[in-house]
This record gives sequence, C-alpha cells and structure tokens, in this order.
Amino acid sequence: MKRIKEYKKLFKVEGPINLKDLKKSYRGLVKEWHPDKFTDEVKKEEADIMSTQIIDGYHFLVSIAPETKEANLDAYKTTITEFQVADWHHKGMLLEVTFTDGNKYEYFGVSKILFGKFVNARSMNNFGKRNIFNSFTYRKSMKASVAV
Repeated sequence: MKRIKEYKKLFKVEGPINLKDLKKSYRGLVKEWHPDKFTDEVKKEEADIMSTQIIDGYHFLVSIAPETKEANLDAYKTTITEFQVADWHHKGMLLEVTFTDGNKYEYFGVSKILFGKFVNARSMNNFGKRNIFNSFTYRKSMKASVAV
C-alpha cells in the first residue's frame, strides 16, 4: 500500500486512477525530469534517478488502474478459478501468488495473520477466492511464459 500511495502522490492522483489523467501527468513529469535537460552532472544524475522512478511508477499505476483490471478481468477470473496456487511469497503487506498456468499476481495489504490462514487453509484456492483474490488491490506481476 505504501508503494501505491507514493506513486499516486508523485503523479498527483487522488481516488481511483484515470488512465487519461495519469498519462497527461506522466508526460509532464517526463518532460520536467528528462536527464538531457540538465547540464550540471549532479542535477543530471538526480534527473536520471527521478525519470526511472517516474517510468516505474507509471507502469505500476497503469497495472492497478480500474480500466486495466476491467480489460483483463476474464483472464484473471480464468486463472483464479481454473488453476491452482503453485507458489506464494509474503513480505510486509504484499502477497505474491503464482498459479499453475504461470501467471503471477501481487495482492497489496494482505496482513501476516491473513497470510497464515491462507497458507494453512485446507484449500488455498478456495480460501484465496473467498478472502484475498477478489478483496485486495492486485496486479499481474508476471505473464505466463509460452512453451516453445
């Protein structure tokens, strides 16, 4: 949740993320912090770091935007209903779940207590569907790899 708040603050986003407004803010920040705009080496280095943060933040916020989630909802529902939990990692308030189809999702705000219940549930899939997968802000963090 901290990461979401930091990026929303950077892009001056309040409430739900609107992709059109986010893109406008992104373009303005990229112009303002482009490293080629600075001649001083210290400022140039600061701008380089800032521009990387702006790009990362933009891609992150796009991935959790309601429009993005809506566009990918059918694929998400297929993953959480037809495939099993293959792996999981929990750090802080972030739960990362990998499904047997290779898709990996991050769920933000999942407490250690809820994670413990998830791991110890008789069926992690059923527990996840009831208590996590549709209840927390999430984003796809890795696409399934295609077998060649």
